[in-house]
Amino acid sequence: MSRILIVDDEPHIRILLEQTLEELEDEGVELLKANNGEAAMDIIRNKKPELVFLDVMMPKMNGIEVCGIVKKEPGISDTYIIMLTAKGQVYDQQKGSEAGADIYMTKPFNPDEIIEKAREVLGL
Repeated sequence: MSRILIVDDEPHIRILLEQTLEELEDEGVELLKANNGEAAMDIIRNKKPELVFLDVMMPKMNGIEVCGIVKKEPGISDTYIIMLTAKGQVYDQQKGSEAGADIYMTKPFNPDEIIEKAREVLGL
């Protein structure tokens, strides 16, 4: 079973992403959710999702920190990370890239693009 982790401290964004991705559940994808970076790290280490949609600005540990740790840690470094954030400046995109993000997308997002990327990453 493939897993996707949605990480965002804003409940309405988590719900919107979950609603966008829920059609993949029919294809055997499990959707996991976290509302901060520390919770995300626990889930990534224990459940090993193949794909993570990761917000940047969050409490406890921001998305750049999470991404940097994941991409350097054996056993989870191949996790595909899509930074999904309101921070769209070139500087922010560079920080995401330096941390190892596979893709950097800005909010508001296009639901069709989210589904397309998820299908592509998971090979569906």
